[in-house]
Amino acid sequence: MTKDTFLFREFDAQTAKSWKQKIQVDLKGAAYQEILWKTNEGIDVKPFYNSEDKTIPKKSPKIAFNICQSFYISDAKKINTLAKHALQNGVNTLLFIASEKFDIETLFKNIIETQNIEFQFQLQFLDTAFYKKLSTYLEAHNISLNIDIIGNLAKTGNWFTSLKDDHHKLTQILKNRQKKHTVIAVDTTIYQNAGANNVQQIAYALAHANEYLNHFGKAIANNIQFQFATGGNYFFEIAKLKAFRLCWKALLSSYETTSEATLFSQPSQRNKTLYDYNVNMLRTTTECMSAILGGANTVCNTAYDALYHKKNAFGERIAKNQLLIIQEESYFKNAATFTDGAYYIESLTDQLAEKALNVFKSIEANGGFLKQLKAGTVQRKIAESAHKEQKLFDENKLILLGTNKHTNAHDKMKADLELYPFTRKNPTKTLIQPILAKRLAEKLEQERLKKEDA
Repeated sequence: MTKDTFLFREFDAQTAKSWKQKIQVDLKGAAYQEILWKTNEGIDVKPFYNSEDKTIPKKSPKIAFNICQSFYISDAKKINTLAKHALQNGVNTLLFIASEKFDIETLFKNIIETQNIEFQFQLQFLDTAFYKKLSTYLEAHNISLNIDIIGNLAKTGNWFTSLKDDHHKLTQILKNRQKKHTVIAVDTTIYQNAGANNVQQIAYALAHANEYLNHFGKAIANNIQFQFATGGNYFFEIAKLKAFRLCWKALLSSYETTSEATLFSQPSQRNKTLYDYNVNMLRTTTECMSAILGGANTVCNTAYDALYHKKNAFGERIAKNQLLIIQEESYFKNAATFTDGAYYIESLTDQLAEKALNVFKSIEANGGFLKQLKAGTVQRKIAESAHKEQKLFDENKLILLGTNKHTNAHDKMKADLELYPFTRKNPTKTLIQPILAKRLAEKLEQERLKKEDA
C-alpha cells in the first residue's frame, strides 16, 4: 500500500453519477444542462471530469521549447546589432521578416559563428536565387525558410506570381535545400486571427498541408513547419495543439509514413486591445503558456504595445522576459508532457481531433483545400465563426477586461498611435477573396477614438 493510498483509504471512490447527483442537489431544481458551457466548436464543457472521462493514454513528445524574437529587416546593419543583443539575453531563435532582399553577410556578421541557435524567416517575396544564396550561407545551421505559397494566396488573395510559377519556384528551392533546413510552412495564424474556431484551425491546417503532400509527395512531410496562433481560451488552446499532432499522425498514416509535427506558435492578434493595453501582457503570458503545454517547439511572443507602437526596446524586452520567466522561474522548460493524463484536456483533445478530422474529410471529399479556398467556402465558414464570436463580444458575453468590461473612461489613446491598429482592406484586384485578420475590439475602439475629440 502506497502512502497516497493510505491517506485516502477512508474516502469512498466517487463516480461521475454520484458527482452529478450532488450537483443536481446543489442546483436546487435548476437543470443540470443549464450549467454546461457550449462552445463555438460544438463541445459541451462539463463542470467536472474524472477517471470515467479518461481516453486512450497519449504520450506527448518531450520538447524543450525555443525562445524566439522577431525582427523586421529595414536596415540589415541595425538589425544585426539588435539580434546579437537578443542572443546575449536569453533568446535562442531569431525570426527575420522582410519585404525585399537584404544583405545577407551584413545581417549575419558575428552571428553565424554562434552555436545552437535557430534561424526562422518570413520573406514576403519568392526569389529562387536569393533563397539558394541564403541556404548556402547558413548551411551549417538549423533554419526554417517558412515558404507558404498557399498561405500567401489565402492572406493576400493572390499567388506570388501564379499557381504554376509559384509551385515551380518552390520545387527548385526544395531541391537546393540543405540537410538541416525546413523549407515549407503551413501558416494557420491567419485563420485564427480572422475568427476561425479551434476545430476549423486544425482542419484547415491539415487540408492546407495535404495540398503540399499531394503535390510534392509524402517525403515532404518532415520538411513542413506549422505556424499556429494561440488565443485566450487556456485549456482549449493546449488541447488544440495536442489534437493537431494526433490528426497529423492520422493523415500521414494514410500516406504510410510518419513524422512528428514541428510547431511554431505566437499569441493571437484577435483578442488584443488598444485601450488598457497592459492587459495584453497578461493575455500573451497565458497564450505562451498554452503553446508550451500544448507542445510548441518554438514560441515567439508579441509585445504588449505592438498594436499601436513601432518596435521598441522596452516592449521587446518585456516580451522576451515573459518567456524567460515562464521557462526558468516557472519551470516550464520541459512542460510539453505536463498535461498528459489530465482528464479535462485529454477529453478536449479527443473531441477537437474527432471534429477536425470530420471537417478535413469533408474538405477533401469536396475537391480539397485549394478548390474550397478559390470557391470562397473557407472564407465563408471562417466569417460565420467570426460572426458568432463577435456577437458574444458585442453582447458582453465574451469579455475583454478593460475594453468591454471594467473600462477606464479617462483612458486616451489617440495621441499615442504610431501604427494604424485596425484592419485594412486591400483596394487592388485579387484572384480570390483574401482572409483578413480582424480583432474583436476594433469597432468599439474606433467609436472610443472618435469620442476623444468630443
